[in-house]
Amino acid sequence: MIFFKTTLFLYLSTLVCGKEDDIIVIGEDNWKDLLKGEWMIEFHAPWCPACRTLQPVWEDLGSWSDDLGIKVAKVDVTDAPALSGRFMATALPTIFHAIDGEFRKYKGPRGKDDFITFIEEKKWNEIEPLSSWKAPDSIWMSTVAWFFKMSMFLRGAYIYLTEDMGVPYWAGYCIFAALTVIVGAILGLIIVFFIDLLYPPKTQPKKKAKSDDEKDNEHEDKDDVVAEDLIDEAAEKKEAEETAKRDSEPDSGVEETGSPRSLRKRKSRKD
Repeated sequence: MIFFKTTLFLYLSTLVCGKEDDIIVIGEDNWKDLLKGEWMIEFHAPWCPACRTLQPVWEDLGSWSDDLGIKVAKVDVTDAPALSGRFMATALPTIFHAIDGEFRKYKGPRGKDDFITFIEEKKWNEIEPLSSWKAPDSIWMSTVAWFFKMSMFLRGAYIYLTEDMGVPYWAGYCIFAALTVIVGAILGLIIVFFIDLLYPPKTQPKKKAKSDDEKDNEHEDKDDVVAEDLIDEAAEKKEAEETAKRDSEPDSGVEETGSPRSLRKRKSRKD
């Protein structure tokens, strides 16, 4: 009886271990393996209740991987936070289907038979793949992954300062605030540099030197203008003199005292 129980226990342990071995653990070192072949990938966390509920179903699917001609993988976001940013796995569990570098997010039922039908009938063709800029191997998602990794590094550094080294919490916040300002200033300078490099400021075109003929024509035009101004000025001066002369002449109706006409009148008065 004891031998039977021991044998049964070893058999069941072998089955469980086999299921675990059928599921490939993906981390930051081997995630590029997902770019080749067909995969079903689960993003999970140990503290997630829904992930724990899905775990037996996912292990059953892993045991069918050879029959379906696919590979079944899982990603622990607590061990590989950068991958959660690279794949934008914001809700857990998140499931992806991948085939030759094309990734599609699975949003259907989460039963073993549903997963098998999804693979066998190629229902993934009905799902739009991720766009090129959202692809995990794109430069944009690599940048997001780097920021996720940096945030986890800063979190670990803060815990080390406050808990291991005994730095006060307010001092830790001040240190990180100062580092944030410094890093922001450096990144701003780098961005401005690249913008100036890619889109240099426009310079005004230099004026072309005038040829000798153009200079001569310009001088002639100026001389003509000066001559016309002198002629106009002389004409105005002459007209002003004539006007002044006319104004200075006596009126024809006004008789001067020394004129012959007045003398005749005086003579007639004597007579």
